[in-house]
Amino acid sequence: MGKNVVVLSGSPRKGGTTDRLVDAFAEGAAGSERVVSVFRVADMEIGGCLGCNHCFRETGVCARKDGMGSVLEELRKADVLVFASPVYYFGVSSQLKAAVDRMYALMKEGMRVKRAALLMTCGDDTDAAAAPSIAMFRRVFAYMRWEEAGIVVTPRLHEPSDIEGREELERAKNLGRNI
Repeated sequence: MGKNVVVLSGSPRKGGTTDRLVDAFAEGAAGSERVVSVFRVADMEIGGCLGCNHCFRETGVCARKDGMGSVLEELRKADVLVFASPVYYFGVSSQLKAAVDRMYALMKEGMRVKRAALLMTCGDDTDAAAAPSIAMFRRVFAYMRWEEAGIVVTPRLHEPSDIEGREELERAKNLGRNI
């Protein structure tokens, strides 16, 4: 049986550097009995978690009826989960954070995810700007008991073309192959 890989991409810039990194990952992950589903959560209507605990009273059913419903359905089948985001003010995009917070709806029923990865892009000269996001995701991975499959951070990106020829594209593709 193949693996179901879900990618949650939080970049609001279509065709930008985060999309390119996701594309490289998905290219590497395609085939080998893997099904890769990419959700551009920035293009979806996903509101923040209300903290109402409806999902605990009605196991896995979120009180909000928006674009997150289709994401939750795919997450229920996912073996691997990949998060992708640009660094915005030393954190992930608000669009990705909303989707991550809404994953709370699956906490009571649990998730079958075994491995997780992180893809990030930033304009800073080093990957240090991504450190707070990496720390957050490592904490999530540990709490959920997901194996960290890999992290690819690509600094010094200001225009979509800046990622062309970068070794991080190959690293993302290799991460996909080995996921």
